[in-house]
Amino acid sequence: MIARNAPAKVNLYLRVVGRRADGYHLLDSLVAFATLADRVEAETADALSLRLDGPFAYPLVVESTGDNLVLRAAQALAARLGIVPRAQLKLTKNIPVAAGLGGGSADAAAALQVLSTLWGADLAEAELAEIAAGLGADVPMCLAGRTATVSGIGEQIGPGLGLPACGLVLVHPLVPLPTADVFRAVARRPSAPMADALPMRHGPPTVAALAQALTIRGNDLTDAAVSLVPEIGAILAALHATPGCRYAAMSGSGATCFGLYEDVLAAEAARLDIAQTHPRWWTYGGAFLG
Repeated sequence: MIARNAPAKVNLYLRVVGRRADGYHLLDSLVAFATLADRVEAETADALSLRLDGPFAYPLVVESTGDNLVLRAAQALAARLGIVPRAQLKLTKNIPVAAGLGGGSADAAAALQVLSTLWGADLAEAELAEIAAGLGADVPMCLAGRTATVSGIGEQIGPGLGLPACGLVLVHPLVPLPTADVFRAVARRPSAPMADALPMRHGPPTVAALAQALTIRGNDLTDAAVSLVPEIGAILAALHATPGCRYAAMSGSGATCFGLYEDVLAAEAARLDIAQTHPRWWTYGGAFLG
């Protein structure tokens, strides 16, 4: 059996800097990966199958099999290799679905990695990234799995950046918020000049410097997301009110929001405070990888 963690993706800032002729928005964002992760396992079998478990498996159980990114990744890799896809896959779903944390994309990236090993694929990194790009704009960055600025529609990945050690709290209202709905809400809002790209060239040395850099950049999708899920505003207020919060914002297209703290202990204290005050919300305390 071969296994791989699929870490949650956090957009520390997100600026909408343009729009392509096909309607896709162009982005400037800083992406990091959290200790929160799904897990993908693969072993040999006579046919391709997928078993789901974990606290957030149910939404995937009821969706169409053809929509599952893990199976689509398996089929795409097998097609590139010219083989029949045969594997028993298991996905343990710990990341909330449609939460702005890139869980499905991370799962697809992990599936490509475990199946490449299982099937003895000898593909160059660029070839695997090409398959990933065909599965969705976020899959290549999840395949790379490093803190970096991203551009284009999310598929152009810059050099890796280092982040200062810090604590992380994630809060989700347990209301799914599909990315497409948020971008449709952006398109409906009164037209305004697009933001300028402000890619970060160097990793800030301290949590305070990171917070300052993120405050300048923000998340241009926040207002549109709040218009669809007003509870996001309450979550941001709750994070800002916790002792030691250095910065709070929405991740990606929402509805998950994050708070940054000096260390993991401060983050866990804040998470417990929010969980006790708002027991309906899902919370997670941890850190960033690497």
